Amino acid sequence: MGGYPKVFSQFSVSPQTHFNWAADNEKKTISPLKGIYSMQKLKGIKILIIDDEPNILEFLEMGLLNEGFEVQTAADGMTGVTLAKQFHPHLVILDIMMPGMDGFEVCRMLKKSENVSIIMLTAKDEVEDRVKGLTIGADDYMAKPFSFEELLARIHARIRNQFPTLLGEVVMGPFRLDDRRKEIQLHDKVLELSPTEYELLKFLILNQGLVLSKAMILDKVWGYDFVGDDNIVEVYIRSLREKLGDKEHRLIRTLRGSGYRMDLL
Repeated sequence: MGGYPKVFSQFSVSPQTHFNWAADNEKKTISPLKGIYSMQKLKGIKILIIDDEPNILEFLEMGLLNEGFEVQTAADGMTGVTLAKQFHPHLVILDIMMPGMDGFEVCRMLKKSENVSIIMLTAKDEVEDRVKGLTIGADDYMAKPFSFEELLARIHARIRNQFPTLLGEVVMGPFRLDDRRKEIQLHDKVLELSPTEYELLKFLILNQGLVLSKAMILDKVWGYDFVGDDNIVEVYIRSLREKLGDKEHRLIRTLRGSGYRMDLL
């Protein structure tokens, strides 16, 4: 996939990054992510961007509006919290390092009052910041610089996981997922899945392209209170591969030492 420029920190944003957005957008190919949902459906999804860097704020606003989302922006934490109470976003893109109320405090306040997914941004890729952000309720984390395409993929993953009914049926590659019926089709054929197999396959599909560790899978599919051998994940992955006809592991790939990744054909 190509066409999206990099999003940089305040100290390395070039004028071309945002002034040439329209020109870049005309030249780029349409992202496969955009083909998953209609523009009409995306217009119902609201995103709030809170960042004190004007270039990044403008760039992300233009990019997300272009993708069909409803977007509001705030240049500081307090304004962001106030705007969230009025706008009620489904997802917030939140910078950590801001003067006054920083991103951590904003995250705490939003999680207390809003049903919202939060992706935190920072100029520092430090484990301590990531752990702190995730501990207080952030759902995902990205360090600057980052690509717009990766951010877009993470936004779609968060929306699909937290607000699946907003999008109704989700079509990704050869799969059609209907969460209301708890049904997954492969090439228009309904798969016979147990409840656990359904949740596991759904988790893999909605996070396609991302590496998922056994610990992540256990937490999301079996729950935080699961007590048992993590090899149960391998057992269910093996069962899914059989039902998908994935003998060569082209759909569900094993990444030794890391976990699993769904690659859609």
